[in-house]
Amino acid sequence: MTDNKDNRQVSLLIIYTGGTIGMVQDQETGTLKPFRFDNIIEEVPELKKFGFSLSTYAFDPPLDSSNINPALWIKLSGIIEDNYEGFNGFIILHGTDTMAYSASALSFMLENLGKPVIFTGSQLPIGSVRTDSKENLISSIEIAAATRNYRPVVPEVGVFFENQLYRGNRTTKNSTEHFRAFLSGNYPALAESGVHIRYNYGAIRYPEKNKPFVVHKKLNNDIALLKLFPGISRQFVESVFNTAGLQAVIMETFGSGNAPEDEWFMNCIQNALGKGIIILNVTQCKIGIVEMGIYETSRKLCEAGVISGHDITTEAAVTKLMHLTGLSTDREWIKRQLGTSLRGEITC
Repeated sequence: MTDNKDNRQVSLLIIYTGGTIGMVQDQETGTLKPFRFDNIIEEVPELKKFGFSLSTYAFDPPLDSSNINPALWIKLSGIIEDNYEGFNGFIILHGTDTMAYSASALSFMLENLGKPVIFTGSQLPIGSVRTDSKENLISSIEIAAATRNYRPVVPEVGVFFENQLYRGNRTTKNSTEHFRAFLSGNYPALAESGVHIRYNYGAIRYPEKNKPFVVHKKLNNDIALLKLFPGISRQFVESVFNTAGLQAVIMETFGSGNAPEDEWFMNCIQNALGKGIIILNVTQCKIGIVEMGIYETSRKLCEAGVISGHDITTEAAVTKLMHLTGLSTDREWIKRQLGTSLRGEITC
């Protein structure tokens, strides 16, 4: 059960970065345009029933999520840092295409987070008759405001979509068609909304007591993503590993972490590792875990010094490496951190 609290004491900040959720149809032209978020109550009058104090911050101009980059993650983390003491929780409205990347990035940047930061969006604009945006927004607000024993129920970065709240760094976009656009293949939902919102308390992370909330704003994007496929060429693999300034590579392998045994391929791997490039092995599967050594095709990677990504998503792997290589140039420290669950992103 959550606490019975005077709703007037609850203060939430809604941050609109862009995306379909913030669009309405122009009555004259029929085209979609962003609405003014300081008038959000007019678009979603149901929010009045909560009685919460709702403030808004809108990016101007709003960004298509395909244009989101690390500079915007730094801006988002700064907005939360500047407003952290003044609000009980935060809702970030974001386009769906890169939402899993942004949620993963914020999870690493906001260390020892003690308040909800809930990402949500929609597949249809808020002005559409069949829109999913109102339900996603209303439920995200209710979750961000929820307390238990007078503390936030979900003090972590989450993604809410179509009745499910997932840990942000466990999500990946799974559909462009269905309202349930996201999948958390290796970790259960933190909450599920129906007639009531049911919280999975055992799955939720809580901040460490007596440790401060810290915001990290250094990100390094000198990394690469190498997705293996049958017939991948030597020239292509070499070109990736020979990228100037490259510090780390996320290598998407087959199944439980398997890769070709061709001599040229293993030479590429060994040469890259010899130059100090970190290689993180992540499975291409949406569900499952990298287990190097079960098959001969992964044993050689393990012996060479490739690091297992366990059950991390590609989105979390990318942003975790940006975070770690932004914090330090110590390769051995970074490798140890990759094998550690920093924000619940891997199952240990």
